[in-house]
Amino acid sequence: MTTADQSSSQTPKPRNSQPWLHQRGEEIQKFGTVRQLPVGLSYDARMYSCQRLNQVLSDLRILHDLYKKHHWLMRGHTFYQLHLLMDKHAGELTELIDTVAERVQTLGGVAVGDPRHVAELTRIPRPPNGVEEVPAMLSRLLEAHESILEESHEAAARVQEQGDDGSNDVLVSDVIRTNELQAWFVAEHLVDTPLVHA
Repeated sequence: MTTADQSSSQTPKPRNSQPWLHQRGEEIQKFGTVRQLPVGLSYDARMYSCQRLNQVLSDLRILHDLYKKHHWLMRGHTFYQLHLLMDKHAGELTELIDTVAERVQTLGGVAVGDPRHVAELTRIPRPPNGVEEVPAMLSRLLEAHESILEESHEAAARVQEQGDDGSNDVLVSDVIRTNELQAWFVAEHLVDTPLVHA
């Protein structure tokens, strides 16, 4: 092939700024599977960790949404303080959710992503669609924290037995510590202590 032939065969295609809309593709990895990645853990260990982490992840996502709901619907004379606290905790949970999801991906798994899928997996009870009294809102948050903490303690011990130090670290250093601290902050708002004594 001559130089002239090469240049004519390599003529660039005209560019177009129109997006290719309505794209469809095959599902290239199913939920509940793990790819082989060079992370030094067995298939069984990675599969088990992804299952446990996805359970925690789905519960964390529901807890996050409970905080946002209560942030919007807060009532009463402590409205401002609780309104801000709910949003602060929701923001911290956003970061935590990303950490757990990325750990699942690091292990070759598929992090639960669609909110409808999350709703199928979560163990956190659904609240009423309307507004609850403030103590009920706070109690609901505490029960969700406790459920996540119980799951995370048990999962941390089990993934450690399988040699998955990274998932154990995420569960202990991130999930457990964040949830313990947030539970403490919320629980203190349910203590019936007067501001002054006569």
